[in-house]
Amino acid sequence: MIAHTPAGPLGPDPAVRDALTVAHGIGYLSLALFLGGLAFLALLWPRGATERRARAVLVLAWAAGALSTVATAGLEGAYATQGTPADALTLDAYREVLETDAGVALAGRALLWLLATVVLAAVLQGGERAARSPGWRVGAAAVGFGLLRTTGMYGHSAEGSRPAWGEAASLVHLVGVSLWVGGLVLLTVAVLPRRRPAELAVVVPAYSRLAAGSVAAIAAAGLVLAWQVVGSFDGLLHTDYGRLLLVKTAIVGTTLLVALRSRNWVRHRLGAAGPAGSVRPFVYSVAAETVLVLAVLAATSVLVTSTPGR
Repeated sequence: MIAHTPAGPLGPDPAVRDALTVAHGIGYLSLALFLGGLAFLALLWPRGATERRARAVLVLAWAAGALSTVATAGLEGAYATQGTPADALTLDAYREVLETDAGVALAGRALLWLLATVVLAAVLQGGERAARSPGWRVGAAAVGFGLLRTTGMYGHSAEGSRPAWGEAASLVHLVGVSLWVGGLVLLTVAVLPRRRPAELAVVVPAYSRLAAGSVAAIAAAGLVLAWQVVGSFDGLLHTDYGRLLLVKTAIVGTTLLVALRSRNWVRHRLGAAGPAGSVRPFVYSVAAETVLVLAVLAATSVLVTSTPGR
């Protein structure tokens, strides 16, 4: 892993740090949308593989994920050498980062995004048939695991006293976030605009159960990661990293309250859903939840480029 420690009195260019934070945020969002979207289609809504909006989400997520990985590698090289954003485009920056553990993880992630084109092309060509195919699901799961693992290798999860615990928690955390966020976005942009009560009655309760399990996994893994990375209650309260982690936790808590409202609507109203207008409160609730989730991902990208509290 690259140590974000200034080599001189001036330190790295703030513009490089800001660009690196943005690249991380795009990378996390793209990963969640792509893997969560694939899982949503395979497990809950195979028919959605022919839906134009769902396919657009997958294509955009794949492109953004691949490009953000390449950009992150260059920016890491520029950061380590205290260069400028323009230096991130040079071969020297990539040579610098590829000599580190983080660079190896980024190179592996880039190759896996390349392999993901096979998975993406198959579902775009085969539609619902591909989404229901056991072979396609196995291939998607294998590529997804690789992307999740190489992403987890890049963060601070292995820096504490028990690296194995941190890496396992990081993997669980990323899986939970991907299932929650990817499914939520597909639900928002692809399922709800169709306003088909019969379809909603099948897909929404199934997603609600999946999201509940994902959130439980995120919470458990988050506790392990906080203990592993921050190291103490004092570090949580008196370091920038710890305070940012508390802000992220507060946003997650607010998101869960909004999600609980959506879940109550599903439990009490969906069975009797009639006119399309009756779905409107649920649409607003899900849209608010989506915005809050994006804020969580933004906080996560800042945490990755910050020094841990311990």
